[in-house]
Amino acid sequence: MIVLGIETSTSQTSVALGDDVGILASASLTGRARQDQVVPVLEHLLRWSALELASVSGVAVGLGPGLFTGLRVGIEAGKSLAQVLRVPMIGISSLDALAFGIRHTRRRIGAVIDARRGEVFYAFYRSVPGGVVRESDHQVARPEHFAADLQADPEEVLLAGNGAILYRRELEGVGARVEFASPASAYPEAASLVELTVPRFIREETDRSFDIQPIYLRKSDAEIAWDQRARGASA
Repeated sequence: MIVLGIETSTSQTSVALGDDVGILASASLTGRARQDQVVPVLEHLLRWSALELASVSGVAVGLGPGLFTGLRVGIEAGKSLAQVLRVPMIGISSLDALAFGIRHTRRRIGAVIDARRGEVFYAFYRSVPGGVVRESDHQVARPEHFAADLQADPEEVLLAGNGAILYRRELEGVGARVEFASPASAYPEAASLVELTVPRFIREETDRSFDIQPIYLRKSDAEIAWDQRARGASA
């Protein structure tokens, strides 16, 4: 079974192909995801791995939380490809994928994505055989509020993600119990989506296309601007 992974929740676009043996090909592009990016990258990976598009038998997409435009690009591209190929889909939290990338640790894991506007998206995880388990809800907060959560946690924590890198100075103030993963683990990877979902595809534990929706933890910039204009008009 060949699974296609698409992750576009951050400023890095990631696409990967893999099966139950491992990752066959993957590629990442820096910059905000665009509608015309995913398919050309996929075509490159297919040529590189000597595979045909028809060999793809499942599509996994990152659901965020993350950048609004990027999320829509990746999810819609995944849905379109799944429809054309007539294959099932699975949606995975992008924070889950980020934490999965550093699963080989005894520390508690904090997955942290830059949310813009001076905030971060984050969740906490625990390593388990074969992956990670989420121990908190997805949250959005200012870095100092996230730091307060870390301060209240008596355990050693390993932080990963571009949000942890961006606000490292604020988070280092928590103390020696907090460590930071390598910048190589700054973004959720499509390869992690593939590894997380292959067992589910094999067990036929897939999602309905209609149910695969972005994880939004706050309003978009456009919605906030609209609300501000509406309040101004009613004043």
